[in-house]
Amino acid sequence: MTDVRRASADDAEVLARMLWDFNTEFETETDDVPVLAERFARLLGLPEVVAVVAEDDRQAVGFALLTLRPAIWFDGPVAQLEELYVVPGLRDHGIGTQVLALSRRLVREAGAPEMHINVDEVDLDTRRFYERHGFVNIEAGVDHRMLCYVGPTRASPAG
Repeated sequence: MTDVRRASADDAEVLARMLWDFNTEFETETDDVPVLAERFARLLGLPEVVAVVAEDDRQAVGFALLTLRPAIWFDGPVAQLEELYVVPGLRDHGIGTQVLALSRRLVREAGAPEMHINVDEVDLDTRRFYERHGFVNIEAGVDHRMLCYVGPTRASPAG
């Protein structure tokens, strides 16, 4: 039986290990587990950060990380689903659905009426998962690329 609960700073190392596994599975550059654990420990103490962990027989099998930010469009914050992961061998067993359901409840209780999720256009399984749970692609066209510009907080000499 899978138990899904809100994570605390005590779960930082477990969440860091799963995030490292997630990133390496998809060949995404990532920091080492101790660095991620330190960040999780710090972030999970903030009221605008919500994490959920799924455990099967006390073994972590999935997690979600969400952030809340102020919004001008409505009174509550906007929830951003930063990460949702289920260990590969247990996918398609309803664990992701349980993690998402608790995540939605927790951010709704925090006043967030809306949740945003960024998904790569080529990630069809993930897109189907979120669509099955009522999420809608708001980008123009059927398929799109997820574009995200990243830059330093200091202006460049030309800027």
